Amino acid sequence: MAELDARDDHIRPDGIDDATVEALGKLSEAFEVTEDARGHLYAFHRLTGQADLALGDAVELLRAAGHDEWADRIDAELVGRNVLQGRWTFQIVEEYDDGYHATFTDLERSARDALIGGRRHVFESEMKEARRTNGRRGHEARPPQN
Repeated sequence: MAELDARDDHIRPDGIDDATVEALGKLSEAFEVTEDARGHLYAFHRLTGQADLALGDAVELLRAAGHDEWADRIDAELVGRNVLQGRWTFQIVEEYDDGYHATFTDLERSARDALIGGRRHVFESEMKEARRTNGRRGHEARPPQN
């Protein structure tokens, strides 16, 4: 593939039909949703870890307040507990990343490479061109060349 000018990397290559651009646009949309889901999964991982650390603090405070039975029970039953069978959240994140997300990433990139020369967001670029007001400030087609 020839080196693209930075200003041309979102332009439909010659010979590519509307149906292909639309299909790859929908594939890109689906991929972006998985990226959002992945972010939520990482947030779940961080929040669950944060909760477990705060739980440990609560156990110490219960002990200091003389509530050893509750401290012992919470410490034994909940602190450090798996969130899914045999898994802490880091294991869930890794399994998602290495399985579903890696496969999705590879197939989305491979489809773009094979069908549209690897270009990204061609559908969105054409939508931008159709919706912007040509010549109006704030509606420029591309960023300025430096």
